[in-house]
Amino acid sequence: MKLSHMRLLPVVAAFAIAATGFVTSSCKEDNPVAMANIDAEHTPTMLTRNVETLISDSGVTRFRITTPIWYVYDEAEEPYWRFPDGLNLDKFDMFFRKEATVTADSATYFKNKQLWRLDGNVNITNVMNEKFLTNQLFWDQRHHKLYSDSFIHIERPDKVLEGYGFDSNEQLTHYAIRNVAGIFPANSFQPGSGGRSNRAAATDTVSQAPDTPAEEFEVVTEEDEKAKED
Repeated sequence: MKLSHMRLLPVVAAFAIAATGFVTSSCKEDNPVAMANIDAEHTPTMLTRNVETLISDSGVTRFRITTPIWYVYDEAEEPYWRFPDGLNLDKFDMFFRKEATVTADSATYFKNKQLWRLDGNVNITNVMNEKFLTNQLFWDQRHHKLYSDSFIHIERPDKVLEGYGFDSNEQLTHYAIRNVAGIFPANSFQPGSGGRSNRAAATDTVSQAPDTPAEEFEVVTEEDEKAKED
């Protein structure tokens, strides 16, 4: 996802972004908004356009945000950021290697909760080049997890997974589909034939889920295999 613990997302800043982190940004326009006698809940304290921003966590650059427009509501009762015109987020490891990429049609970040809500064609790609597609995804940085109640479509090298409801670690290396709708061989899956079309399916909600038990999946990286051998 153009996402992943966003330690991947720790992919869900992914998908985590530390709100108190040092920010280096390349922005074309910053517009502070006066807060006297206005609705603080719906009037931004800052509006920034054409943003490409690096965000650090504990002194290490962990995320890059690219977005057409960024609203900051620091005076709201619950401070939050809004990205109404789309968001692209890259998650980096300690050596500035890309671990995950996340895109969404819009996004909201609740600063005090350290919670991201990604909406509309949420697309995440993890370090294993697996792709995750859903209509809405939450990334809880404080508890290091990603979750969704919507339809989820996952493309792995060997198979395609579809279902309703999704829980994962931030790295998107260990995840579970709560209600599995289908598992298809990757070389035979055709969107819209055996399973649901990616874009169409992403609009479904968990209320339409079949009564199928949850199934867990785990990704094993080369580093994991080496650690087991040692």
